[in-house]
Amino acid sequence: MYDPRKVEKEMLEFWEKNKIFEKLAKKNKGKKKFRFIDGPITANNPMGVHHGYARTLKDLYQRYKAMQGFDERFQNGFDCHGLPIEVEVEKELGLKSKRDIEKYGINNFIEKCKERINKITKIQTKQSIRLGQWMDWKNSYYTMSDENILHIWYFLKKCYEKGWIYKGHKVLPWCPRCGTSLSQHEVSEGYKTLTHKTVFVKFPLIGKKNEYLLVWTTTPWTLSSNVAAAVNPDIMYIKAEKDGEIYYLSKKTSKVLGEHKVLEELKGSEMVGWKYNGPYDELEAQRGIEHVVVPWGDVGEEDGTGIVHIAPGCGEEDFELGKKLGLKAISPLDEYGNFIKGFGWLTGMYVKDVRDKIFEDLKKKKMLFKIGEITHRYPTCWRCKEELVFRMTDSWFIKVDEIRDKLIEEANNVFWSPGHGKKLMNDWLKNMGDWNISRRRYWGLPIPIWICEDCGEMTVIGSLEELKEKAISGMDNLKDLHKPQIDNVILKCPKCGGKMKRIPEVGDCWLDAGIVPFSTLKYLEDRNYWKEWFPAEFVSEMREQVRLWFYSMLFMSVVLENRAPYEKVLMFEKVYDEKGQEMHKSGKNVIWFDDAIEKIGADVMRWMYAKTNLTQNVLFGYNIGKEIRKNLDYLMNISKYIKTFMNGPPEKIGEDLEKEDRWILSRLESTKKVVYESLENLIPYAAARNLEKFFINDISRNYIKLVRDRIKEDKRVPNILYLIFLDTLKLMAPFTPFITEYIYQDLFRKFEGKESIHLFDWPAHDDEKIDTKIEDMFEVMMKIIETSNAIRQEEGIRLRHPVKEMIISGPEKLEEYVKYLEPLLKRVGNVKNVKFEKAKMNYEVKLNYPVVGPKYGKQVKDMEKALKNMNGEEIVNEIENNNFVKILDKKLKREDLVIRVSSPEEGKGFIVNEVSGVVFLDLEETPEIFEERLIKELIRNVQQARKDNKLTIEQKIKLILSSDESTEDVIKGWLEKIKKSTGAIEILFEEPFNGKLLRYKDRKIKFEIEVIK
Repeated sequence: MYDPRKVEKEMLEFWEKNKIFEKLAKKNKGKKKFRFIDGPITANNPMGVHHGYARTLKDLYQRYKAMQGFDERFQNGFDCHGLPIEVEVEKELGLKSKRDIEKYGINNFIEKCKERINKITKIQTKQSIRLGQWMDWKNSYYTMSDENILHIWYFLKKCYEKGWIYKGHKVLPWCPRCGTSLSQHEVSEGYKTLTHKTVFVKFPLIGKKNEYLLVWTTTPWTLSSNVAAAVNPDIMYIKAEKDGEIYYLSKKTSKVLGEHKVLEELKGSEMVGWKYNGPYDELEAQRGIEHVVVPWGDVGEEDGTGIVHIAPGCGEEDFELGKKLGLKAISPLDEYGNFIKGFGWLTGMYVKDVRDKIFEDLKKKKMLFKIGEITHRYPTCWRCKEELVFRMTDSWFIKVDEIRDKLIEEANNVFWSPGHGKKLMNDWLKNMGDWNISRRRYWGLPIPIWICEDCGEMTVIGSLEELKEKAISGMDNLKDLHKPQIDNVILKCPKCGGKMKRIPEVGDCWLDAGIVPFSTLKYLEDRNYWKEWFPAEFVSEMREQVRLWFYSMLFMSVVLENRAPYEKVLMFEKVYDEKGQEMHKSGKNVIWFDDAIEKIGADVMRWMYAKTNLTQNVLFGYNIGKEIRKNLDYLMNISKYIKTFMNGPPEKIGEDLEKEDRWILSRLESTKKVVYESLENLIPYAAARNLEKFFINDISRNYIKLVRDRIKEDKRVPNILYLIFLDTLKLMAPFTPFITEYIYQDLFRKFEGKESIHLFDWPAHDDEKIDTKIEDMFEVMMKIIETSNAIRQEEGIRLRHPVKEMIISGPEKLEEYVKYLEPLLKRVGNVKNVKFEKAKMNYEVKLNYPVVGPKYGKQVKDMEKALKNMNGEEIVNEIENNNFVKILDKKLKREDLVIRVSSPEEGKGFIVNEVSGVVFLDLEETPEIFEERLIKELIRNVQQARKDNKLTIEQKIKLILSSDESTEDVIKGWLEKIKKSTGAIEILFEEPFNGKLLRYKDRKIKFEIEVIK
């Protein structure tokens, strides 16, 4: 078992000392380009294990393409602006709100943000290097750079010139802790499952004694700003009596009343225009409001009470309905989530503190019907996790409708892996609103909008040259383009000659990341260089980035160049703990990168990520890590095995090969092919899983077992092992760079000469060397052996003990395979005889519901009925002959069905590679078989004694034995076999001085080994 920390420390030192990365980059310089753009990691905290996932996949592809000879930029990125940084600095300084920041000093706060970025980027760089990621770390880009900012200014100027930038007065999602609105794409990533108290409220109808609209809300604080109640004109409502009071609500929600009497049914349209008393008419903010029932087709008949309370100043949909109907919008909260003046006893109270007080107030007013509870998905701030409110405010937007169709067209031109990424992006693009680009914060992109104090004239600055040209003051102290210095730059108004000041807001941080296909490629400075590297051939991030980075890049690129900035997108899911639970910093299940890398090592972590299906969450944990490490141990064990028998440089294998040699060489080419195709099609987990199957099953468990008796005498075997294992390491190198380098240096470098495994070319596959038939045959053979071993286990017969006979039954194709493989089946199955004969076989065939369900939906029931009337054997034969079977009018393949093979006789069925069969074993223990089993037990015990004495394979021994006369006679008949298997030069039949006792059934053998010096 290898020690990942030791191996990885040595290899990091080796790479650094010998400048291996630099040599790789130099080797490919000037060749065909692989255009990759790194999605910038947020420089707010040291890495967690989830960061390792993204960085592993990126490094995997960059290393893979480098081995293919592509020239690459290897530029890492750091995301530096916005709430992610600000929130951490606030924590660091003990600040609780924007007021605290302003007391501390905006300039001081921004300097602290810069300090944190400087500190964290160094930590993240060190961590990424420890993961094995190769980047040109000295050339990393920072989204806070003036270069990045100026490219965004250029983009915003283009939007302004097209008439797409405007200041909007809307109800927006608002974080009261951060004191800013959020964009639609930020909100989409902040939803949490939360439980809230809800309330059913009685709105007294005017002119109708003891009659009430029954209204339900999950946000009681918004009742303070109610102006209307909405009903669906087309659904049925009821007038119901309960405890002497009359209530109106939708027919399908009447159960909320409990026991009641229905007096009348009516359409929602009949209620439109009714007037009622609001719950907070006494407030100054409510002065002049006439509450009325309004029509709204979006009201659901089964939600709440079917009557929706409308507060246009507190909800996006309410606001849009209010605009349409001319309703007044009352906005009760300030930027910190406190009630403003005009709201009576609520004034000054924090929005989250008023819920229960509102319930008490409604109770006093006799307007409270009942309190309930709901568990639902509710928006929270994507960075500080505070629950959001909806607040009416001014913000700056970019119009979307003008380019929506082009965005969709370009997104559809992109290759998405997994494929549902295209649908996710399409759904987002079809439904997204205008882009809210402004934030009322401090550390971020300064939005380049200047407005005249006198006449209101607006201008957008698109470059530093334009700023210098139009500025009349403030440029002398401008050390960079950030607040607060940029706010001191005053322009002269071209319209009235007055002073123009920059708006105080900073930009959405996704503008920072979205511009990198331009800013990092010198779009404004060297357009020819940009053309060489644009668009990106490959980008990769988590699925959430469909609405974030992938979207912002797409948007900005379509504006600037009318095309997508990337050709292929690889997206993946989240990293959860090994129980499938989301990791939380506040919980006990969070795993930090530094802890994980120390406990399990980088290659184990990388292999865990690489093998995970992109549509599934990574289940990350140390128990899973142990299993991954065991799998990588196979590489070390294969290396040691080859090293034992490689006494010199590799020789040519030649053409005269055994069946198992031809099989393993074909499997090598097939594996190279499937790994290449999987990586090219952005399915890295398929590549990793096929690689693992090859080095664990094909090489370690099967080929080495098949050639164990040949390897000492047949030079072809170590040479074949050398060849296939070296290519395996090359294929593995981008996935697990440390262990592959370590093994290469230890075993291969002295023969190969290349300084590093990572300086080899990618091993291309040769289709002409692939023999699919022999691969199928060996796959069937392995399944037969597996089935045979299962029978042995049930009967308590050890694998090393020979059995009398193996009988195999099945179709003609299987008979052909058995005849070809008979010698190997005997040897590997440890049987004296193998024969094929026809036997009765039963086939149980069922639909594979998880597969056919999504394909055929309601038709599955009819298919199931038809299947029951079909003959199982005929179904299997049809699949084996045609690769499908017709059920009704549908062609079903093997994967659409669950097939079980059995026999009424004593045998076990199997299915593999479209071949089915049954295996029988004759387990009679003849005298000859008994003797052989006895000898094998002796050999195993002597080999264990060698192992206990830590002897090498080259060390020879003297074996001393004593037993009864008949057992001694048996042993004498196997002397050469015993000597060959145990490394014994001499076998003496005398009483051992300090021997071990072996018992097998009624036989006893006492033995001892002496090492020959």
